[in-house]
Amino acid sequence: MANHKSSIKRIRSNDTKRVLNKYQHKTTRNATRKLRELTDRKEAEILFPTVVAMLDKLAKKNVIHKNKAANLKSGLQVFINKM
Repeated sequence: MANHKSSIKRIRSNDTKRVLNKYQHKTTRNATRKLRELTDRKEAEILFPTVVAMLDKLAKKNVIHKNKAANLKSGLQVFINKM
């Protein structure tokens, strides 16, 4: 157990951030899966910008690495272009 008051506060804030990051990461993964399951190109093109924005936000907050976000966006774009 932490001995300092600031350590206790830090543990509390870290738990809050961890839960929020986990929620946002899972939501983004689900949106990516939903996009890959689509068969209609029009629907995919409509959903694509929102998924890209979600990935960019995760990369900006260092939840995922910026190169991973770039690779995912590139793969999704290739997927849409091949439809």
